[in-house]
Amino acid sequence: MRALIVEDYAPVRAAVREGLVEHGFAVDVAADGEEGLWLAEQNPYDVVILDVMLPKLSGLEVLTTLRRNGSSVAILLLTARDTVVDRVAGLDRGADDYLIKPFAFAELLARVRALVRRHYDRKNPTIALADLTIDTIQRTVRRGERVIALSAREYALLEYLAVRAGQLVTRTEIWEHVYDFHAEAQSNVIDVYIGYLRKKLGAPPLIHTRRGHGYVMTVEADA
Repeated sequence: MRALIVEDYAPVRAAVREGLVEHGFAVDVAADGEEGLWLAEQNPYDVVILDVMLPKLSGLEVLTTLRRNGSSVAILLLTARDTVVDRVAGLDRGADDYLIKPFAFAELLARVRALVRRHYDRKNPTIALADLTIDTIQRTVRRGERVIALSAREYALLEYLAVRAGQLVTRTEIWEHVYDFHAEAQSNVIDVYIGYLRKKLGAPPLIHTRRGHGYVMTVEADA
């Protein structure tokens, strides 16, 4: 999944970025509201973590502009102001959730995961497809009784395909939501990792190629 962090305090920005990357997110960062707004309008993020107090444009101004322009990206506000009025102001402008500073990273991660699940209309943190089970909290994968060991990149790709199960997922969408912002989109790395996943998941196949279009994760046979 892909996240944007808009936070002017460098230690918080770096710590949140590092934590999300360790948990399989592709992460972009911005240090002020103008840069954050530009990135949010240019890229299809799964979630935006947005500080309220920012240089150039406030978090509330960024939030208002995104919603006015039709963006439905999940937005988690970070605020040092622990008052009902401040929380209501953010929620009324279209924020999906808020977190009060200082916060524990574990709580931020839980809220981010919940927002991503809501974005893909999946309330249950466990994804099941046929005999495949993916625990998105523990980041573990089983097929039947067999535990499947995956690398961080393999898991990130599998989870994204699984939350989009039954839908066509293009190569462009995979690059935008799974891999780092500066990855080389013309290489064959997606095909390589799809091959790794198919081999590790075993038969019957669950990941199917739609040539010229992308991939579909489903229990059905290839068309």
